[in-house]
Amino acid sequence: MKNKLIDLNNHLFAQLERLGDESLGGDELKGEIDRSKAISSIASQIIGNANVALKAEQLKSEGIIESSPKMIGSDNE
Repeated sequence: MKNKLIDLNNHLFAQLERLGDESLGGDELKGEIDRSKAISSIASQIIGNANVALKAEQLKSEGIIESSPKMIGSDNE
């Protein structure tokens, strides 16, 4: 996978800029609002997954777990 969290950050700011476009109105604005809700929902899932990965790496560095779970994709692949 080529996407990084910085890409998510860029997408979120791009969407924020589209929402701030004062020339939008009516159906165009509603479409951007709907798109924003979908992006926000997916972003929340991505951030949740990143938090799980971070927690696993913290536990590993503290010696609480020996290796990260395979889903994290670090040292068990």
